[in-house]
Amino acid sequence: MNTRNTTIIAFYLFLILTALSCNRQPSYPPAPRNGSNIEIDIATLEPDIPRFHTYLFKGKKISYLVLKIDNKVNSFFDACASCYPHKMGYSYSNGYVTCRYCNLKFSVYKLEKGLGSCYPIKLEGKMVKRKYLIPVKTLEEAADMF
Repeated sequence: MNTRNTTIIAFYLFLILTALSCNRQPSYPPAPRNGSNIEIDIATLEPDIPRFHTYLFKGKKISYLVLKIDNKVNSFFDACASCYPHKMGYSYSNGYVTCRYCNLKFSVYKLEKGLGSCYPIKLEGKMVKRKYLIPVKTLEEAADMF
């Protein structure tokens, strides 16, 4: 194989890998599970910085984020209410989460407000003592979004 062919093959391989990586939602570490709940120790959450996790269910990667602000904890699916069919989720940087598909940014302090039909989908959880519990069933019921 000559140098030109090798360069062309390398270029196309780069394009394919780039396209695949840009179109796929990333996977994150799983959160601890305790029985029928995901259980997150709130002492391990950094204030004002979302922590992303992925739950595997029937071959689907169901990702979500957990966020502690002023000792209150909220959780959201890593999916935009209008853009979730593209399965790209959100990224986080400098106090903002950004929809990877439409590029809209949301301050972590205003995640529940959204803009138009683009906003993170709320994931119900509850505090029990110093743990934040998310029902596994709720994650599994959302599998079609991922």
